[in-house]
Amino acid sequence: MNLITDRWLPVIRQNSQNDWIAPWQIAEAEKPVIEINAPRPDFQGALYQLLIGLLQTGFAPDDEDHWLEYWEEAPDSAELQARFAELAPAFELISHGGPAFLQDFDLPDGEAKSIAALLIEAPGGKTLKDNLDHFVKRGSANQLCPSCAATALFTLQTNAPSGGVGHRVGLRGGGPLTTLVVPKAPQTTLWQKLWLNVLNHEDLQPVEKLDVSILPWLGKTRTSEKGQFTTPADVHLLQAYWGMPRRIRLAETSGPGICDLCGRHAESLFREYRTKNYGTNYDGPWRHPLTPYRLDPKNPNGLSLKGQQGGLGYRHWLGLALQDDSNGDKAAQIVRQYNQERGRKLADRGRVALWCFGYDMDNMKARCWYEARFPVFYLSAQQQNDLIAWARELIDAARETVKILRSEVKAAWFRRPEDAKGDMSQIDSQFWQASEAEFFRLLERLATVAGDGGMAPAEIYADWLNVLVAKMIQVFEVATLTASPEELDLKRIVNAKKSMLSRFHGNKSIKQLKTHAKTEEAA
Repeated sequence: MNLITDRWLPVIRQNSQNDWIAPWQIAEAEKPVIEINAPRPDFQGALYQLLIGLLQTGFAPDDEDHWLEYWEEAPDSAELQARFAELAPAFELISHGGPAFLQDFDLPDGEAKSIAALLIEAPGGKTLKDNLDHFVKRGSANQLCPSCAATALFTLQTNAPSGGVGHRVGLRGGGPLTTLVVPKAPQTTLWQKLWLNVLNHEDLQPVEKLDVSILPWLGKTRTSEKGQFTTPADVHLLQAYWGMPRRIRLAETSGPGICDLCGRHAESLFREYRTKNYGTNYDGPWRHPLTPYRLDPKNPNGLSLKGQQGGLGYRHWLGLALQDDSNGDKAAQIVRQYNQERGRKLADRGRVALWCFGYDMDNMKARCWYEARFPVFYLSAQQQNDLIAWARELIDAARETVKILRSEVKAAWFRRPEDAKGDMSQIDSQFWQASEAEFFRLLERLATVAGDGGMAPAEIYADWLNVLVAKMIQVFEVATLTASPEELDLKRIVNAKKSMLSRFHGNKSIKQLKTHAKTEEAA
C-alpha cells in the first residue's frame, strides 16, 4: 500500500457518507470531506497530524497571503495530487530492500512482536510474562489491515513512551500533548480544519530537497548505541513531524480476513513486526509546532507538555492557549500563529476552538487518553496581556479553593486525617469539572472587555467568588454525606465544613478577589 496514492483514509463526506480516500482527496470540491472517521480516538488525532505533516512537507504556503488564498478556496484536487505525488516514493508501507514509511531502512534482525504491540496501551512483555494483563487484555488485535497498521505505526512513533532499555521516546517525549486550532462550525471541511494548522515556508527552515534529514526512513537510521543524540542542528526542522525513535519493520502480510480494529475486510493483514532497540535518540531544543512547551531557566531545551492525570481542564487553559508565566507554559507555535496573525484575518469569519489531546503516560503504561476543546480568542497584544492576568487571578483562586476543599474533605472522612493515606485526586477532579462551564462563561465576557490595562469588571470577580464557594460546598457535601447514616460522623463533618468556609474567606487569593469585587458580600 502507498500512503499517497492509495485510498486508505477513513472519512465522512458532507452528505454523511462514509468513504475511503487518498490524502490528496481532502481538497475535493464535490461532496467535500468534512471529517476523519478513525476507529479509535488516538488514531483520529494521529491522522490529523499525519495529514498536517504531509501538507507542511509537500504543500506549505509561501506566506500568510498565500495561506489565506487557500483558506478561502481550497486548491484544485489535481494540483494537490500532483504535489503529493512527489512524496509517493517515500510512503510505501511495505518495500523489499528500500525505504518503507516510518520503518528502519535496514533491519536485518530484531525481536519479533505481535502487531498488537504497536498499540500504545498494549500490555508489555513483562506484563504478559507475569500474567498481569487484567484490564487491557492480550490478543485484542491479532491482525490489522494496512490502513490500521499504518496509523498504529505513526501513532506509536509520534507519541512513543519509554519502552525499556534503548527503546527511545518520541521527539516530543513520551505521550506529548497536541493542540490544534479547529473551526467551531460543524460543517467546516476537513481541508480548512487541517489548513488552519499549516505554517508558512517563511516560518520554518527552507526545504532544499526531500531526503533523510526530513524523512528519516529514507536512509540509514541515526542509532544511539553509544549515547548519540539527534538535535535540530543535525537534521531538518521538518523532521519534527516525522520523528522515528523506534526501530521497526513490519513483517510480510498474511492472507485476507477481518481487521480486529476497524472490522473491515482486507485482502492482506499484518500480524507481526520486528523491532530493535537504540533507535534515534532526539535531544536538544526541539519544538514541535503542534505542541505546547514548558520553558524553564534550569532546562534551556524546554519540556513538552504531557497528558495530565485527571484530564485537561480550565486550569491548563492559559498555558495551552496563550502563556502561563507562573510555570513557564507556552502555547504551541501553531496556536501562537493564530493569536498573532491569522485570528485577525479570520476574526469576522467564524470562531475557532483549541482541540487538545494526548495520552496520560506512567512511563511505559498508558493510564488514559484525554482530549478537550477550549475557546481561543484573537486579541491585540494589550488584550492578551489583560486576559492572561485576569484569568491567572481566577485560576489561582480556584487552585487555593481546591486545596482547602481536599484538606477538609479528608478531615471529615478520617478521625486522624494527617495519618490517612490514599488518593484524593477525585475530589480535585469533581471541583474542576463542576466549575469549568462557569469559568469559560466568564472568560468569554473578559475577552470582550480586555484592552485597557486595568482590572477586570468587579462583577466578574463577584460572580467567580460565588461560583467557587457554591461548587466547593457542593463537592464537599456530596463527598461527605453520601455514606450510610451509621457511617456518618456528623459532628466531624459539620466542624470540617465550618473550617473549610473559614479558611476560604481568610485565604489571601480569595481576599484579593473580594477586594476587586468591591464587596465582602460577593462571596
